[in-house]
Amino acid sequence: MRDAIEGTVLPVLAIELQPGESVISEAGEFSWMTDSVQISTGTGGGKGGGLGTGLLGAAKRLAGGTSFLFNTFTAEGSPGVISFAAKLPGSILPVDIGPGVEYRSHRHGFMAGTPGIEVGVALQQSFRGGVFGGEGYVLQSLAGNGRAWIELAGESITYDLGPGQVMRVHPGHVGLFQASVTFAVQRVPGIANRYLGSDGHHFVQLTGPGRVWLQSMPLSILAGALAPYLPSSDGHPAAAGAAGGIAVNLFGNR
Repeated sequence: MRDAIEGTVLPVLAIELQPGESVISEAGEFSWMTDSVQISTGTGGGKGGGLGTGLLGAAKRLAGGTSFLFNTFTAEGSPGVISFAAKLPGSILPVDIGPGVEYRSHRHGFMAGTPGIEVGVALQQSFRGGVFGGEGYVLQSLAGNGRAWIELAGESITYDLGPGQVMRVHPGHVGLFQASVTFAVQRVPGIANRYLGSDGHHFVQLTGPGRVWLQSMPLSILAGALAPYLPSSDGHPAAAGAAGGIAVNLFGNR
């Protein structure tokens, strides 16, 4: 198996499979493939294995807002190529996973993986109330054994946190981090900060040791920036103060 990331602003992941080799993804995520690549669909990745534990794992993923079904793409009879295109301007990051090496990503970070990758829900926390309240915050867990490809929106900024070192992050900008990093949701202190600061009621606290990848332009942030310029119900541009009523769930990533 060989993989290549092609393009710049809107990259494409191309994976060349030898006969009998497979790659897995959430259902409906592939962009194009050659005719020697055959597809199967299931709750646990079909021939690929991994991806949680059958119906129980699928139900947990569905409850967390991620995919219930996964596809397995297998080259049969001759080599084949399958490609996955990014949905937003950004980057595609390959990570190798094995015993003691696990990751956490934003809820739609997983693009594809080799057989043996296990995708689950690492955290699901609901937020209610507040100017920019939303459905909550969900993280994907990436475990097992193999390679996974993660999609990050906008520019990807990497930080290596030492033991006990803390990074406070707007929830939408959390892209990917090693499982050794502790993740905690913190309430913004002070009533004035929460209700007048226009940044929501919560931020994420990431505590080292470990590496984190932050994304500069998640869809939730982009939607909030565009909201004042979109038509309101009367056909006129919405006022900046109405942004929360249009799109701005600051806690849902993509």
